[in-house]
Amino acid sequence: MQYRKDKKGNDISALGYGCMRFTRKGNAADIDKAEKEVMAAIEAGVNYFDTAYVYAGNEAAVGEILHRNKCREKIYLATKLPHYLIKSIDGVEKMFQEELRRLQTDYIDYYLMHMLTDIPTWEKLKKIGMEQWIENKLASGQIRNIGFSYHGNSDMFKQLVDAYDWVFCQIQYNYMDEHSQAGVEGLRYASKKGLPVIIMEPLRGGRLVNLLPESAKELFRQDEEGRTPAELALKWLYDQPEVTCVLSGMNSMEMVEQNVKTASESPVGCLTESDRALIEKVKAEIEKNVKVGCTGCGYCMPCPKGVDIPGTFRCYNAVYSEGKKSGRHDYLQCTAFRKDTSSASQCVGCGKCESHCPQHIAIRQELKNAAAELEDFRYKFMKKGIQLLKLW
Repeated sequence: MQYRKDKKGNDISALGYGCMRFTRKGNAADIDKAEKEVMAAIEAGVNYFDTAYVYAGNEAAVGEILHRNKCREKIYLATKLPHYLIKSIDGVEKMFQEELRRLQTDYIDYYLMHMLTDIPTWEKLKKIGMEQWIENKLASGQIRNIGFSYHGNSDMFKQLVDAYDWVFCQIQYNYMDEHSQAGVEGLRYASKKGLPVIIMEPLRGGRLVNLLPESAKELFRQDEEGRTPAELALKWLYDQPEVTCVLSGMNSMEMVEQNVKTASESPVGCLTESDRALIEKVKAEIEKNVKVGCTGCGYCMPCPKGVDIPGTFRCYNAVYSEGKKSGRHDYLQCTAFRKDTSSASQCVGCGKCESHCPQHIAIRQELKNAAAELEDFRYKFMKKGIQLLKLW
């Protein structure tokens, strides 16, 4: 296994274990099956394990596995605070203590503000005393490293990086999200600030493997080098020195073995010209189904009405390249879970964006098309509930 340094010089395994996708057995995680997979990963050198309060049953499952095998001290444990569910600092403390009980531990190595969306959300947390709470936990050792996970555009990500003395961060990043979400711009910005970057969704929830267009799958079937979709997507990440750890939601021994092998054989600079050429061909096949030729450059931003234009088009395209469920889920996450919403329907047709677009996209019309596709009655209902309950 390869290791990369965090901000304090600790060795973090290049492959991290994302615990959200443990195999389910009824309404709970299949702990016996997950235990075999987790222990195989630990024995292979994986030492970063990521879970969260809102991953149903996963904190308890992770805690039980570590307790059974007496290996808590062998790994770095990461979990997350769903700040959007709490209203007071007492609520934060209550939730944190519950996480410690679930995980059967008295400290968390890497603690994240889960899905921190924007500066107003962070300001809201500061008002209830979050900064002091964090400082107290760091001083006591109950939290060893503090960070945040993020979905949204690169500009807001950079603002959040600068908003506090974070020790690490976590972003969605893969070869299809190179210029969307925090993107390569955000990755490099965080790295220059000295922040280790943990990567989530390296395979876009498996969609860069299982939901590839048939034409893209055929490229892999005909590949003389025998590369697999997962291997290539992970190598693309490991190639980049700014990437500290890549999370994979492994739920089979085969996945553990294959991902460990890829991580062990893929140092910085590992991507060959042949690898890059195959990735570009696969991307071209995926992009044949896109509706808007947006490159995510961001020249159209900022929108006077707060619309996340590149983010909207990314989700709109995902509806056609990955499926409606995927695109709509991402859209809700990136536009509604924030104090200042960024929905396509907020567009007033001023046209400022179109005058700056290098691709000469008819942005105003395409935003209307995107809103019609993405903002159905369920989206509107959930967005209203999020705002009323202040779940940002």
